Amino acid sequence: MEAWFLGPKAENADLFERLIVDAIRDQAHWRRNFHPDDPTHITEEIKRSPAYLEAVGSLKDNHQSLLSFLKKSVPFFSMRYQGHMNWELTLPAMLGYFSAMLYNPNNVAFEGSTATTILELLVGDDICRMLGYEISGADAPRPWGHITCDGTVANIEAVWAARNVKLYPLAVQEALRTDSSLAGAAGIEIATSGGDRRLVDLDPWDALNLRADDILALPGRLQQEFGIPGEDVGKAIARFSVQTLGLVEFHRRFLRDLPSPVLFVPGTKHYSFPKAAALLGIGAENLRDVPVDLDARLDVDELRKMLEECLREKRAVYTAVCVIGSTEESAVDPVDKVLKLREEMRFKGLEFTVHADSAWGGYHASVDRDDFDMPARPGFAPPPPAMTLGKYVTRQFRQLGKVDSITVDPHKSGYIPYPAGALCYRNSAMRDLVSFSAPVVFHGDAEPTVGIYGVEGSKPGAAVAAVYLSHKVIRPSKSGYGKIIGQALFSCRKLYARLLSMAKESDAFVVVPLNTLPKIDGRSTDEINGLLRDVDAKTGQEIEADRKLLDFMSEIGPDQNILAYAFNLKNADGTVNTSLDLCNRFNKSLYERLSIDPGDDIYGYDLIVSTTDLDAEQYGNRFIDDYKNRLSVGGSPGGRITVLRSVVMNPWLTDTPQGSFIDVLENEFRKALTEVIGTIRGSYTRGI
Repeated sequence: MEAWFLGPKAENADLFERLIVDAIRDQAHWRRNFHPDDPTHITEEIKRSPAYLEAVGSLKDNHQSLLSFLKKSVPFFSMRYQGHMNWELTLPAMLGYFSAMLYNPNNVAFEGSTATTILELLVGDDICRMLGYEISGADAPRPWGHITCDGTVANIEAVWAARNVKLYPLAVQEALRTDSSLAGAAGIEIATSGGDRRLVDLDPWDALNLRADDILALPGRLQQEFGIPGEDVGKAIARFSVQTLGLVEFHRRFLRDLPSPVLFVPGTKHYSFPKAAALLGIGAENLRDVPVDLDARLDVDELRKMLEECLREKRAVYTAVCVIGSTEESAVDPVDKVLKLREEMRFKGLEFTVHADSAWGGYHASVDRDDFDMPARPGFAPPPPAMTLGKYVTRQFRQLGKVDSITVDPHKSGYIPYPAGALCYRNSAMRDLVSFSAPVVFHGDAEPTVGIYGVEGSKPGAAVAAVYLSHKVIRPSKSGYGKIIGQALFSCRKLYARLLSMAKESDAFVVVPLNTLPKIDGRSTDEINGLLRDVDAKTGQEIEADRKLLDFMSEIGPDQNILAYAFNLKNADGTVNTSLDLCNRFNKSLYERLSIDPGDDIYGYDLIVSTTDLDAEQYGNRFIDDYKNRLSVGGSPGGRITVLRSVVMNPWLTDTPQGSFIDVLENEFRKALTEVIGTIRGSYTRGI
């Protein structure tokens, strides 16, 4: 693993410099050998001219000025940085990006990216396999994935595709009824909850509740079963699609007697989903928040109630979203239970797609993914143990391949430069409904162009090359990314254990992580607390040698490696503050002390964290009330809790020759707490 990163002190700088020079020399060689007889332009005489020398001087001076200014950037590479979902970049990712950037390919079209388009197809398949989609399943549709600029765009595209799939049968119906080119196919049947029926005979409610795979198969069936040319099929259906008519006119024509369809998201949703609802004309009113349980995971019982209400109202559902690693709590929603609930609803006549927002958590699948395509590296064991995922989280990742679409961000847990998001479809035909070209029959065939699908136009082929080279060197499986993320999970669990045991009786504060300790069958509270103390006190090597302790460690803390927690003050008499307002002010003040101000010299910052607010309106009262009670502010009014957040992406040793780095982090927390407690108490003494 030490060969995969530049290193916290740039220990691999010489290696990286040589590789970058190789890329520049190779670019120069390529240029010189493309029609070598063509004339040159930048002659030695020009290089000696005053104007040239002045321009070079300006370049050097301004470059040095830029380098100086960039030192005000965030030190993502340091374990002292725990703010956002960003850390060190892999060497192959940086090298791939830099090398391809010299060619400046644009993956919007094959003619502008003749090399990197091919890489994008390979990368799309690789990410699909990492996430659990089978590339060569005998009967299953072929999946397909592509690179986007980020998870927001991927989520918007996924909702766009889900909306278009939901409404597509109504467009096909109208084309079958009115377009003479499809007259011979009026008898085409499709599976419904009540058995096979003619598509043209379905009422709008039944047409809105067909399975996605059956819907996506319709264009191919019209060609294959009825001999209608693909171009005619595409043109006939396109006349009545929501893409052509617009949502208002589409509803007026086909859905006048039905309420607007809805989209279900958990309270932990990313802000990209309200954006999607606005951009796609779905509307915020039809974006429904599902309350979360006490672990900040989507509450399936609440979702069931909401779906039952949709059945009673005859309100169609576009899609249900599961978050696989929420950006605030690192919670993994119960994909297995949501998929089971969809099966239950299917028999009642309500159908919808399931989308997994794995922007943050998708690469965690590599922790459980057996090696594929490249052999494992036998005999290599890094010093810190790599954590496994908890049993619950592992179960969700093993169900991930059954959802209809998945967002994942290589530029988050893939340690790859921005911009590099991705969206994968279980059924590649789904991509055709977010393009402006006619659907084709054999969706499994690789397309020479990927840029016609999705939201974006121009996009850097260099980002694709970064993902490609990083995946080639560091496989998205147990032997590669699984090691990086597993070791980062270990560091996160160690920090969680320290936070739980950090506050002593004599301290003027308490700290309450969002995640509670698990209840383990056959173990008393005293035993669990003893194991927790062992996790905190023992070194990585000692923990690795203790199977029982390693197993316990995999089940504690957040589902992934984002750790949310809040501090609360103690009163002068040693009791814990009971005011939510004061508790929130305390944590906001801590954040201000532990965050970077614009323009500041970053060398003066010893620990950097981020903050967020948890609101009952999104999360539900049950979750918020439970956390308020644990913070000792349960009797205080208000439904918004301010928490701090540590994103622990660093896979390096928490045990160093200089001692445990967790001790360093605790010391920095204590310095900030001492300063802020004095300020807060002083302001309240003065009545501020």
